[in-house]
Order: sequence, then C-alpha cells, then structure tokens
Amino acid sequence: MSDIISFDQREGFIWYNGEFVDWKNAKIHVLNHGLHYGSCVFEGERVYNTKIFRSLDHSKRLHASANILGFDIPFSVEELEKAKKEAVVKNNITDGYMRVFAWRGSEKMAISAQGNKIHVAVACWPWPPYYSEEARKAGLKLKFAKYKRPSPETAPVASKAAGLYMICTISKHEAEREGYNDALMLDYRGFLAEATGANLFLVMKNGELHTPNPDAFLNGLTRLTVIDLAKKRGIKVVERHIKPEELSEAADVFLTGSAAEITRVGAIDDKYFYPTANQMTLDLMQDYHDLVRS
Repeated sequence: MSDIISFDQREGFIWYNGEFVDWKNAKIHVLNHGLHYGSCVFEGERVYNTKIFRSLDHSKRLHASANILGFDIPFSVEELEKAKKEAVVKNNITDGYMRVFAWRGSEKMAISAQGNKIHVAVACWPWPPYYSEEARKAGLKLKFAKYKRPSPETAPVASKAAGLYMICTISKHEAEREGYNDALMLDYRGFLAEATGANLFLVMKNGELHTPNPDAFLNGLTRLTVIDLAKKRGIKVVERHIKPEELSEAADVFLTGSAAEITRVGAIDDKYFYPTANQMTLDLMQDYHDLVRS
C-alpha cells in the first residue's frame, strides 16, 4: 500500500482568495471554467531555507500570463508576495515547493466567460528534489514526443497556462510507459524545444553552451538563471534554433526548471548518448546549488 498522501488530504493551510483556509477545505465546484476550458494560469516555485527563489519574478509572470489569457488577477503583485511569504511561515516550510494559480470560476459555463470571478490560491508543501543528486548527475533517459510545441499563432505560448500542459502530460506518460524518464518535445517547425516541464541546454564540444530560442515555449526563470550563471563564468551562451540531429555535436545535455533544477540527460531516443557529466555541467550545478541556498 502506498504511503503517499493524496494532495487533497494533506495537513496545512492554503491561501485562497485573500485568506487562509484549512488545506482539506480549499475546494471549488466541479463546474468551473478553469477545469472545463483551461482558463487557468500558474507558477511552480521552490522554497530553499524558507526563502522563495525568484519570488517577485514568479508573481509578475503570473500576472502577465493572466493578461495574455484575457483576465486580471484581483490581487496585486505585492499582495501575492505577502501571501506567499505568509504561506511559507504558516505551513512551516524550510525546503519545499509552492504552487500559485488563478482561474475563472463557475458563474458561466460556456466558451465566453467574461464575467466569471477570478479565483487565486497559494499552496506550498515540503518537497525533496524532483530527482536525487545521483540521478541528476547520472542523466535521464528521454524519448522524442509525438506532440510538438505549438506555433505562437495558434496558442498563447508566452503564458504559463494550464491548458498548454495537456500535451506534456500525454507525452510524459507515453515515455514512462516505454521505460523513459521524460519526453523531449520539438517545436512546430521541427527544432528542439524542451522537455515536458523543463528547458533544454546543450554543452557543445567547442565549449559553448547552446539553448533553443524560446519563441514557441515558455522562457523559464531557471533557464534565465542558468544563462546568467554561465555568462558569469565566461561561457559563451548561444540562443538559436537547433535541429535534432545537432544533438550528436553535444558533449553533454541538461534540463533546467524549478522542479528539475539542473538535471543531466544521459540518453535521447536510444540514439544520442551522454554517459559522462561534462565539467561545465557540474560547475553550473554547483553554482545553482550555491545561489538558491545563499
């Protein structure tokens, strides 16, 4: 029998529309627009030593994502920042994960829901690293996904919107069923994009660090942090469109994200292999570890 506690049965408090409620009572009606039509935006954040990493940037991005989806969050960035800090204290979190999200409510159940109330919640809980240090250094096994990241002309790709993750769940589940850890997605043009929940970096054999241009997927905050760390080390960072076959020119490959932090890739589609961690990757892993815990 599994000892994992279902997320609706945990102990603690969730900040919900301006006040804290008991974790188990943070409920919504099944007929809400966010569930049925995907009108929900969110942020996934990490807490290190009681501090929320890049908290202000996450709060600003939540507002930006909502604006892209056509609604305004009824709490200011400053109010969200206060709620998030209080949630960490109230739930006694030292190291953990935080989910901040906003969605359209239940007043109208149709494509058009201009007048629906916007709900906002903040939840956080203790959470160990998504992958162990050993796994992050050894490398994940990826396969190419069936679905591609959509064109900016067909989806709001700059928004961290819940609906955009549907194809990620499908792709990751398929990869896991076939014995892989995750799926690697291409963009609508066939260039490398990202994994299902993390951005992609290639350590090139010439000593440069290359990463796909984020014009069809979210420009992650961890991605931006790693780029900054690399530049501080004097590493040349190149953002460009990268063809899948160029994976053969990489000495190492890694993923970045709030959950994944910096995690190596050991193999892709049983065709591209990176059995040994490159020193650049290890250095950036250490730099990131030191930064988030400083």
